[in-house]
Amino acid sequence: MADIFEVINNRRSIREYKDEQIKDEEIEKILNAAIMAPTARGEAPWHFTVIQDKDVLNHINDYVHNLLKDSGDELLEAIAESGRNIMHNAPTVIVVSVKSDATNMQADCSAAIENMLLAAEGLNIGSCWLGLIAAFFKFEDNIKKLHIPDGYTPLYGVSLGYKAGKIPEKPKRSNDVVTWIK
Repeated sequence: MADIFEVINNRRSIREYKDEQIKDEEIEKILNAAIMAPTARGEAPWHFTVIQDKDVLNHINDYVHNLLKDSGDELLEAIAESGRNIMHNAPTVIVVSVKSDATNMQADCSAAIENMLLAAEGLNIGSCWLGLIAAFFKFEDNIKKLHIPDGYTPLYGVSLGYKAGKIPEKPKRSNDVVTWIK
Protein backbone atom coordinates (compact mmCIF):
# COMPACT_ATOMS: atom_id res chain seq x y z
CA MET A 1 0.00 0.00 0.00
CA ALA A 2 1.29 3.43 -0.95
CA ASP A 3 2.15 5.89 1.80
CA ILE A 4 -0.60 8.54 1.74
CA PHE A 5 1.80 11.43 2.38
CA GLU A 6 4.04 10.27 -0.47
CA VAL A 7 0.99 10.04 -2.75
CA ILE A 8 -0.12 13.57 -1.78
CA ASN A 9 3.36 15.00 -2.38
CA ASN A 10 3.83 13.18 -5.71
CA ARG A 11 0.42 13.95 -7.24
CA ARG A 12 0.56 16.27 -10.24
CA SER A 13 -1.91 17.38 -12.88
CA ILE A 14 -0.95 15.16 -15.81
CA ARG A 15 -1.69 16.51 -19.26
CA GLU A 16 -0.05 13.86 -21.43
CA TYR A 17 -1.19 10.24 -21.56
CA LYS A 18 -0.37 7.01 -23.31
CA ASP A 19 -3.00 5.76 -25.77
CA GLU A 20 -3.43 2.54 -23.79
CA GLN A 21 -6.74 2.34 -21.93
CA ILE A 22 -6.54 1.93 -18.15
CA LYS A 23 -7.96 -1.26 -16.68
CA ASP A 24 -11.55 -1.48 -15.44
CA GLU A 25 -10.27 -2.70 -12.06
CA GLU A 26 -8.20 0.48 -11.71
CA ILE A 27 -11.20 2.66 -12.60
CA GLU A 28 -13.30 0.78 -10.05
CA LYS A 29 -10.70 1.47 -7.33
CA ILE A 30 -10.63 5.15 -8.27
CA LEU A 31 -14.43 5.34 -8.24
CA ASN A 32 -14.56 3.59 -4.87
CA ALA A 33 -12.20 6.23 -3.49
CA ALA A 34 -14.57 8.92 -4.80
CA ILE A 35 -17.59 7.27 -3.26
CA MET A 36 -15.83 7.07 0.12
CA ALA A 37 -15.31 10.86 0.26
CA PRO A 38 -16.92 12.79 3.12
CA THR A 39 -20.17 14.60 2.34
CA ALA A 40 -22.43 17.11 4.04
CA ARG A 41 -25.12 15.30 6.02
CA GLY A 42 -23.88 12.01 4.59
CA GLU A 43 -25.86 12.73 1.41
CA ALA A 44 -23.33 11.22 -1.03
CA PRO A 45 -25.05 13.27 -3.76
CA TRP A 46 -22.81 12.36 -6.67
CA HIS A 47 -23.02 10.40 -9.87
CA PHE A 48 -20.06 9.40 -12.03
CA THR A 49 -20.15 8.93 -15.80
CA VAL A 50 -17.14 7.07 -17.22
CA ILE A 51 -16.43 7.98 -20.84
CA GLN A 52 -13.98 5.93 -22.89
CA ASP A 53 -15.56 6.31 -26.33
CA LYS A 54 -13.08 8.35 -28.40
CA ASP A 55 -15.84 9.72 -30.63
CA VAL A 56 -17.69 11.09 -27.61
CA LEU A 57 -14.50 12.56 -26.13
CA ASN A 58 -13.63 14.19 -29.47
CA HIS A 59 -17.16 15.59 -29.79
CA ILE A 60 -16.93 17.16 -26.32
CA ASN A 61 -13.54 18.67 -27.13
CA ASP A 62 -14.68 20.10 -30.48
CA TYR A 63 -17.91 21.44 -29.01
CA VAL A 64 -16.08 23.23 -26.19
CA HIS A 65 -13.49 24.64 -28.60
CA ASN A 66 -16.29 26.18 -30.67
CA LEU A 67 -17.72 27.79 -27.53
CA LEU A 68 -14.33 29.08 -26.36
CA LYS A 69 -13.28 30.62 -29.66
CA ASP A 70 -16.20 33.08 -29.54
CA SER A 71 -16.29 33.56 -25.78
CA GLY A 72 -14.92 37.10 -25.67
CA ASP A 73 -12.37 35.91 -23.08
CA GLU A 74 -8.82 36.35 -24.37
CA LEU A 75 -7.40 33.36 -22.46
CA LEU A 76 -10.22 31.00 -23.46
CA GLU A 77 -10.01 32.10 -27.08
CA ALA A 78 -6.24 31.44 -27.01
CA ILE A 79 -6.88 27.91 -25.71
CA ALA A 80 -9.32 27.28 -28.56
CA GLU A 81 -6.86 28.71 -31.11
CA SER A 82 -4.06 26.49 -29.77
CA GLY A 83 -6.03 23.37 -30.69
CA ARG A 84 -5.03 21.87 -27.35
CA ASN A 85 -7.36 19.06 -26.29
CA ILE A 86 -9.25 20.23 -23.19
CA MET A 87 -9.15 16.67 -21.81
CA HIS A 88 -5.49 16.21 -22.74
CA ASN A 89 -6.28 13.26 -25.04
CA ALA A 90 -6.90 11.08 -22.01
CA PRO A 91 -8.32 7.63 -22.80
CA THR A 92 -10.78 7.93 -19.90
CA VAL A 93 -12.72 10.91 -18.60
CA ILE A 94 -15.06 10.73 -15.63
CA VAL A 95 -17.81 13.33 -15.43
CA VAL A 96 -18.77 14.19 -11.86
CA SER A 97 -22.40 15.18 -11.40
CA VAL A 98 -24.33 16.11 -8.27
CA LYS A 99 -27.94 15.91 -7.14
CA SER A 100 -29.39 19.29 -7.99
CA ASP A 101 -30.82 19.71 -4.47
CA ALA A 102 -27.69 18.65 -2.55
CA THR A 103 -26.83 20.62 0.58
CA ASN A 104 -23.18 21.34 -0.29
CA MET A 105 -22.68 20.22 -3.86
CA GLN A 106 -19.36 21.95 -4.65
CA ALA A 107 -17.62 20.75 -1.49
CA ASP A 108 -18.99 17.21 -1.75
CA CYS A 109 -17.94 16.78 -5.37
CA SER A 110 -14.58 18.43 -4.72
CA ALA A 111 -13.87 15.94 -1.94
CA ALA A 112 -14.81 13.07 -4.26
CA ILE A 113 -12.59 14.43 -7.04
CA GLU A 114 -9.61 14.88 -4.72
CA ASN A 115 -10.01 11.28 -3.57
CA MET A 116 -10.04 10.23 -7.24
CA LEU A 117 -6.88 12.20 -7.99
CA LEU A 118 -5.07 10.71 -4.99
CA ALA A 119 -6.26 7.17 -5.72
CA ALA A 120 -5.07 7.53 -9.32
CA GLU A 121 -1.62 8.65 -8.13
CA GLY A 122 -1.52 5.73 -5.70
CA LEU A 123 -2.04 3.44 -8.71
CA ASN A 124 0.57 5.38 -10.75
CA ILE A 125 -2.15 6.63 -13.09
CA GLY A 126 -2.10 10.19 -14.33
CA SER A 127 -5.06 12.46 -13.66
CA CYS A 128 -6.18 16.03 -14.09
CA TRP A 129 -9.18 17.94 -12.73
CA LEU A 130 -11.00 19.35 -15.76
CA GLY A 131 -12.78 22.67 -15.51
CA LEU A 132 -13.20 23.72 -19.15
CA ILE A 133 -15.43 20.71 -19.78
CA ALA A 134 -18.13 22.53 -17.78
CA ALA A 135 -18.89 24.63 -20.86
CA PHE A 136 -20.26 21.46 -22.49
CA PHE A 137 -22.69 20.98 -19.61
CA LYS A 138 -24.43 24.33 -20.13
CA PHE A 139 -26.70 22.78 -22.75
CA GLU A 140 -29.42 20.28 -21.87
CA ASP A 141 -28.96 18.28 -25.09
CA ASN A 142 -25.32 17.65 -24.16
CA ILE A 143 -26.28 16.45 -20.70
CA LYS A 144 -28.76 14.02 -22.26
CA LYS A 145 -26.07 12.70 -24.64
CA LEU A 146 -24.00 11.73 -21.59
CA HIS A 147 -26.95 9.94 -19.94
CA ILE A 148 -26.67 12.07 -16.80
CA PRO A 149 -29.58 10.99 -14.57
CA ASP A 150 -32.55 13.32 -14.14
CA GLY A 151 -32.14 15.58 -11.12
CA TYR A 152 -28.33 15.70 -11.43
CA THR A 153 -26.10 18.55 -12.59
CA PRO A 154 -22.69 17.77 -14.12
CA LEU A 155 -19.96 19.96 -12.63
CA TYR A 156 -16.46 18.79 -13.57
CA GLY A 157 -14.46 16.11 -15.29
CA VAL A 158 -11.39 14.10 -14.35
CA SER A 159 -9.02 12.84 -17.04
CA LEU A 160 -7.31 9.51 -16.38
CA GLY A 161 -4.62 7.55 -18.18
CA TYR A 162 -1.18 6.07 -17.95
CA LYS A 163 1.39 8.84 -17.68
CA ALA A 164 3.44 9.83 -20.73
CA GLY A 165 6.00 12.55 -21.23
CA LYS A 166 7.72 14.56 -18.56
CA ILE A 167 6.08 14.66 -15.13
CA PRO A 168 5.60 18.26 -13.95
CA GLU A 169 7.90 19.42 -11.17
CA LYS A 170 6.67 19.85 -7.64
CA PRO A 171 4.80 23.15 -7.46
CA LYS A 172 6.23 25.94 -5.37
CA ARG A 173 4.07 26.52 -2.34
CA SER A 174 4.42 29.23 0.26
CA ASN A 175 5.13 28.17 3.82
CA ASP A 176 3.41 31.35 4.98
CA VAL A 177 -0.15 30.02 4.80
CA VAL A 178 -0.70 28.70 8.31
CA THR A 179 -1.52 30.55 11.52
CA TRP A 180 -1.36 28.62 14.79
CA ILE A 181 -3.49 29.67 17.73
CA LYS A 182 -2.62 27.74 20.88
